This record gives sequence, C-alpha cells and structure tokens, in this order.
Amino acid sequence: MPSSVPFSILDLAPVGEGQSVMQAIENSKAVAQCADNNGFQRIWLAEHHGTRGVASSATAVMLAAIGAATKRIRIGAGGIMLPNHAPLTIAEQFGTLAAMFPDRVDLGLGRAPGTDMMTARALRRNLSGDVDQYPNDVEELQRYFQDDHQTKQVIAIPGEGSHVPLWLLGSSLYSAQLAAYMGLPFSFASHFAPDMLLEAINVYRTNFRPSKQLDKPFISAGVMSSVADTQAEAEFLFTSAQLKFAHLHRGTNFPFPKPVADLSATVSSSELSMINHTLKYAMVGDPETVNEKMQQFIELTQVNEVILSFPIHNIEARLKAIELTSKLTHMRRVS
Repeated sequence: MPSSVPFSILDLAPVGEGQSVMQAIENSKAVAQCADNNGFQRIWLAEHHGTRGVASSATAVMLAAIGAATKRIRIGAGGIMLPNHAPLTIAEQFGTLAAMFPDRVDLGLGRAPGTDMMTARALRRNLSGDVDQYPNDVEELQRYFQDDHQTKQVIAIPGEGSHVPLWLLGSSLYSAQLAAYMGLPFSFASHFAPDMLLEAINVYRTNFRPSKQLDKPFISAGVMSSVADTQAEAEFLFTSAQLKFAHLHRGTNFPFPKPVADLSATVSSSELSMINHTLKYAMVGDPETVNEKMQQFIELTQVNEVILSFPIHNIEARLKAIELTSKLTHMRRVS
C-alpha cells in the first residue's frame, strides 16, 4: 500500500436553498475545474431522481458538460442505477461520452433505484426481479462495450469497442461479492453507510478473481468532507449536510440547506446521534485535523483511493475546501 493514495470527488450537483438548478449546474462545472486543476484523479456524478436538492438525475448529460469544462480529470458516474435503464441505453450514452473524451470516462453502477418506488415506476422499467437481473444487466453492458466480432445481433453505436471501465458501487456485501466475482473495481458508499465498510472490503479482497479489466483488487471508499481554515468554520459549514440527513430521516424533500449557527434548534439530540453515526467517517475540520483523520481512515481501510463529497452550500467555501484537501499529505498528485 503506498503512503499516499489518489483522491477523487463525488458530486451530487446540489441545488442549494435559495439557488436555481442552473446555478447548481454551473457550480458543478466549477467544482470539476477546481478538481482538475488541483490534481484529483476523477470526478463522478450520482444519479438521483425526484430529489429537490440534486441536479444530476440526467447524469450522462451532466457529464458531457463536465467533460467539456475540464482537460485531464477522469469523469464518470457514481453511479448509474442500472435497474432504471436498459443496458443498451447506458452503453450508447457512455460510449458517446468515451468518444467525446477518450480515456477519461468511468461507469460506476448501482442496483438501487436511487429514488422512491413511485418515481422508480415512473422511470418505466419493469421493477420485478431487479436484484436477480442485475448481474445479467452488468454482463450485457460489458458485451456492448467490447469489440465487434461479427457475432452480436444487437450493437451499441456509439459504445462498441470503447471498453469503458466498469465499477460496481455498493453499501452492503452484495456488490462487494459481485465485484469480486466479476473482477471489477469496487467503491463502497461509506460516506452514508459506514457499518459494513470493513467487512465489505474483506469480502471483496478475499474473493477477488482477476478479469480482463482488472488483475488485482482495487477499492475506493467514500467520505464526506468539510475543510476550512478553522475547526469552527468547518463544523458550521457541515451543518448543511447534517440538516440534509435530518430531512431524509423525516421523509421531507427540500433543497440542500444553508448552514445554521445552532443545529440543536432544528435537530433533536436523538436525530443528531443517528446522523453522526451515519456520517462517522466524515472529515470535518481544519487541514491539520482532516489530514490526521484521513491518515487514520487510510490506515484502517487500506483503500486504493478515497472519493470525497463536499456537502457545502456556499460554492466559494466548497471550492476552498477542495483546494485545501488537495494539499493534504496523503494525496498523490496525478499528471
């Protein structure tokens, strides 16, 4: 394990309280450019539907804008919720992206709908048997990205021959087992599901089988991050994320909240206890504090890459957090 690992960014294109979708999209482009200029390995956008605080539901469309706004950084999905889509459709979308941005495109896949069941039905994909169908859908998608040997009756144009690298994403043991079986890189959603992180890593590494795409295990893990000049400022900025998780717990659907000076005025102690457990791996603090937390996280997990989300309402503060993170001693610069 190297003494430093690459850092990447997971962006949900947050639509902040008092902001428009257009502003959220422009903010995501600014985040991508900042990450590109500060040595981050990749930037991924997540597919969510029906959420007032997320602008990245049309993930491939957003990635086209992100790719055009950047020069070096890898772009991709973290992830596309495959049960929502026909694999051919995703192959064509990401094959198009791969043609537009050669050797820069990743495709992370998840098996959850990324929304509520009513919205999932409105996406017009058959919901029966999704769990059992998911491995077959991943294999079908792989075939569309392979070279043409004049044997396929259905072809993806664009897509065919692009060999877009696939990742499997998960917050439980299922995707860890499937990624190991298929020989694919695996990214664990420890930024909101910390409990099975270490067990999933062990399952993945223990059961990994080499494939054409990957000869040895490769795992990334997600953390939320709020870095600022002072501990107090970082904690203040992070109240936006804590409020967002309170809204999720209550089943309310609001834009991404502004930070608040007194979290206890709107969040009960029991809610805060639950939220803090959910966000147990969050990196919140001044650079020195976050650097120490990051070292502990990397030593604990032995991950190959850390993927960070920056749930900060103010875009200037979010960009500064990214810049401060790029200076941490455990980030390996990429050329």
